[in-house]
Amino acid sequence: MTGRRLGRGVALVGAGMSKFGAFPGKNTRELFVEAYQEMTASLDKGFDPAAVEAAYIGNFSSELFEGQGHTAPIMTDWVGLTPVPATRVEGACASGSLALRQGILAIASGLYDVVLVGGIEKMTGLTTDGATDALATAADVTYEIPAGFTFPGMYAAIATAYMHEYGMTPETLLQVGIKNHEHGALNPKAQFGQRISAIMEARKASAARKGKPVPTWVTELDFLHDPAANPQIAWPLRLFDCSPVSDGAASVLLVSEDIARHYTDAPLHLIGTGQASDTALHGRSTLTSLPAAKRAGQIAYEMAGVTPADIRAVEVHDCFTIAEIVATEDLDFFKPGEGWKAAEDGLTTRGGARPVNSSGGLKSKGHPVGASGVGQVVEIFHQLRGSAGERQLPGAPNIGMTHNVGGTGQTCVVNIFERR
Repeated sequence: MTGRRLGRGVALVGAGMSKFGAFPGKNTRELFVEAYQEMTASLDKGFDPAAVEAAYIGNFSSELFEGQGHTAPIMTDWVGLTPVPATRVEGACASGSLALRQGILAIASGLYDVVLVGGIEKMTGLTTDGATDALATAADVTYEIPAGFTFPGMYAAIATAYMHEYGMTPETLLQVGIKNHEHGALNPKAQFGQRISAIMEARKASAARKGKPVPTWVTELDFLHDPAANPQIAWPLRLFDCSPVSDGAASVLLVSEDIARHYTDAPLHLIGTGQASDTALHGRSTLTSLPAAKRAGQIAYEMAGVTPADIRAVEVHDCFTIAEIVATEDLDFFKPGEGWKAAEDGLTTRGGARPVNSSGGLKSKGHPVGASGVGQVVEIFHQLRGSAGERQLPGAPNIGMTHNVGGTGQTCVVNIFERR
C-alpha cells in the first residue's frame, strides 16, 4: 500500500442521523428516513435526489435482529431513490465504515460522482440474551464461542492482559466511562445523554419516591463501585464499561471533489482511508493491541500525508472502555502502555490536549452496530464545520478521524477528513 492515493478527490458534503436509543415503535427503514432527511437538510445549497447514482448501506444482521434481509433496496425505496443501485455492506460493527469506504472507492474510481452512504441497525427487538447471541455470530464460532467467550468476555481478556502488562487498574476504565457520559450529555442524539452524576441522583430520587433506602453515594466513583448499581459483567468490565444495545441510523452524502461546492460552501475532503483485517483473538501474538487497527491507521496516515499530532477531532470505537484506551495507542496518539495514563490525566476530555469521542462515543451515544461507523462520521462532520453546539471542540479543528472496529478486531477501517 506504500504511496497509494485515491484516483480522484472525494468530498463529504452532507450528514445526518436519527437519535440513537430504543424505539419499539420504529423499524430501520423509518429510522433511516429520519437520518436521510437530516442529511438533506444539512446541504447548504439544496439537493436534487435524482443526482444520487448509487447507495451503500452498512448493516450487520437485520435478519437476526428484525427477521428482514435484503435491506439496502428497502432503505433507498423509502427515501425515494429507486432505481439507483443499492448495496448492503456487512463487516460486523465496522459495517458502516465499510459502506463509507465502498462509496469513497466508487467515486475515486470515476464510476460515480454522487453516492449516498448509510448505516442501519435495530437491536432492541430482541431480549438481552437474543441480542448477545446475534452479536456472537461476529466472533469465531469455531474457536471463540465454544470456549465460552461473549464479546464482554473477549474485551475483558484484553483488559486483563493490558492491566497485567502495563499496570492499569479497573479504576481507569471507570474514568473513561465518566468522561464519555460527560461528552454524551451534550449530544441530543445520544442514547444515554446524561452524566454519571445525573444518573446517580436520579436513582437516589427514585428510591426516595418509592420509600426505599436511599443509597449513600456521594461521588460518581461511589456509584460506579456499587455492585448493585454497576454490576460486574466480565471482570474487570462492569455494566457502565459496556456500550448499550441500540437502534439507530445515519446517512452521509459523498461527491467528487470537483462538484462539492455545488452542494455546500464547506465541504470536507476525504484525504486518507485505510482498512485491514486480522485473525480472530485466539490467533494473535498480543492481546493489548488490535493489529488491524494499527495497520489501517498507518495506511490512512500515509495516504493523507499527516501524522497523529495533526488529528484534532477523533471518534474511536469504544464498544467497551478498554477499547478506547487501546485505540488511542493503536492510532499512535500515545505510546503503548501510556493510553491509560493519558485517560487518567484528562488528556482525552473535550478540554484536554487530545480529545477523544466528543460525541459520547459508543458508550454514551449508543451502538446500533451497522450504523455506528457512519454515526462517527456525522460527529466529525459537525466538529470540523463548527456546528457541534455545546460539545464543539475548541480551536476550530480542521482534521478529523474515525476508527471503526468489527468483531474483536478482525476488521478495522480508519478514515481521515480535512476542512480546507
